[in-house]
Amino acid sequence: MDKFFPAIEPFKSGMLPVSHGNKIYWEMVGSPEGIPVVFLHGGPGGGFTTNARRFFDPNTFKAVLFDQRGCGRSRPLVSEPDADLSSNTTDQLIADIECLREHLDIDNWIVMGMSWGVTLGLVYAQHFPERVNAMVLGLVTTGTYREISWITREMGRIFPQEWERFTAILPKHKRDGNLATAYAELLANPDAEIRERAALEWCRWEDTHVSLMPGWKPSKRYQDPQFRIVFSRLVTHYWSNNCFLKDNEIMLGMHCLADIPATLIHGRWDISGTLDVAWKLHCAWSKSTLHILEDAGYGGTGFVETIMEALDGFS
Repeated sequence: MDKFFPAIEPFKSGMLPVSHGNKIYWEMVGSPEGIPVVFLHGGPGGGFTTNARRFFDPNTFKAVLFDQRGCGRSRPLVSEPDADLSSNTTDQLIADIECLREHLDIDNWIVMGMSWGVTLGLVYAQHFPERVNAMVLGLVTTGTYREISWITREMGRIFPQEWERFTAILPKHKRDGNLATAYAELLANPDAEIRERAALEWCRWEDTHVSLMPGWKPSKRYQDPQFRIVFSRLVTHYWSNNCFLKDNEIMLGMHCLADIPATLIHGRWDISGTLDVAWKLHCAWSKSTLHILEDAGYGGTGFVETIMEALDGFS
């Protein structure tokens, strides 16, 4: 069982207006005088859960959590077919992080990211290294075309029956192309039934490609129709645009992180996000430590404890 800190409520929260009519929900937990740390959730579009508050020792840290634009408690949501996604890009999310840091009058902070939040955190740190004291990164990703292609296409070699179902919803002439783009088109269809079926099938595939994790159980979040549509729209939007990054952009910018210490955490059984990504990042980052969890996959045994130990090491 995960050994989180006890449940905690925020001591401060709000809605921060950012660009293009967006408002992002944010909150702070822990000690008002504690060490600042910002939590970047996965997805894109996953939002953060209340359990994320429990990574942080409330006597040590002032933890900032927020829902990235378009998802969670931020507004407007991208659940409507006519939602404008043109202003939902990696650069805009980075600008939102800086806007929030300035709004909260924080000079610099520890950056903690999970999954997509790792990619976002790395890009943020490469843009603003002077604002980052340290990084704790779990479920390591770097947002490359190769990683996206692995999850959406090559994983079909491991789960062939499930992949056939995943692609069966798509028009035949689009099954050999960019699958995220093809799904994004379905998720923007004016027909609600088409959108809802596409969101359901996308989330079923999301559940499938992390299912080799020891002790895996289907995500309860995918049972919520609104969460499914928001999550799948944003994931396919970002993935169909290669996360709005030049390919291999993060690895090419690793010199920007040379002075920032980091802990990388990845499960041996994380088949959806292969371990070589974390390994190559670690090899390019002299101040990083890589923890390979032998009994974990996309989360699981030892993850929470290792994250909390890493945070404690930077306190």
